[in-house]
Amino acid sequence: MIKRLACVSLVALVAACGSAPVGPGFYRVERGDTLSKIARSHRQSVQSIARWNNLTNPDSIEVGQVLRVQPPNGAAATSGAVRTNGTGSATASAGSAAGSSAGSASSRSAAADNAPSAPASSISLVWPTSGSVIRGFDGANSKGIDIAAPAGTPVVAAAAGTVVYAGNGLRGYGNLLILKHNAEYLTAYAHNRALFVKEGETVAQGQKIAEMGDTDTNRVMLHFELRYQGRSIDPSRALPPR
Repeated sequence: MIKRLACVSLVALVAACGSAPVGPGFYRVERGDTLSKIARSHRQSVQSIARWNNLTNPDSIEVGQVLRVQPPNGAAATSGAVRTNGTGSATASAGSAAGSSAGSASSRSAAADNAPSAPASSISLVWPTSGSVIRGFDGANSKGIDIAAPAGTPVVAAAAGTVVYAGNGLRGYGNLLILKHNAEYLTAYAHNRALFVKEGETVAQGQKIAEMGDTDTNRVMLHFELRYQGRSIDPSRALPPR
């Protein structure tokens, strides 16, 4: 398995681990997808999909990320389509013309509230280890947080779940564990000195799963990631205050 995964990115691996079916009106990003390609295939505009998913950069989608591709709460897309009302007269769908309600602040707020990038507070986590946070989440260069402590410091499961990956086949992550907590959330623990659980094992929240190390990095630390529907989100939003 290690050889087979040697050239696979963590994004792709997390996507594979969290590939539960998505509901109607949503689409899971696949390798080679672009937002314009997804928009065309679902007969929507790039602007609509970006707005429904609160995407500030349309080029920032990731493999495994789940996107809303149908209007939330019955709101119409900005496609210019028309519909008939109960009397049979034609009315323009919301958002089909400039100045429509779809472009209003309230509609943008509703779209953001219904975007698949749910708040991290919807999962309850414990800190995966002790130590100091030396690097925070930025969503671009850092998909998680880095926590520094002495070698051998215990690493625990941030939430109960199942081990879906345990190994060192991904360059840049060293000895890595990925836990699946439910159909939407996964956590990843990188650079460990030793792993104490195997793939397929069920773990409890707070259970020791590894020891901190410096595998495939230049200092002792834990790189910790939280993924929601395949998309990296800031773990500090779900972790309790220290």
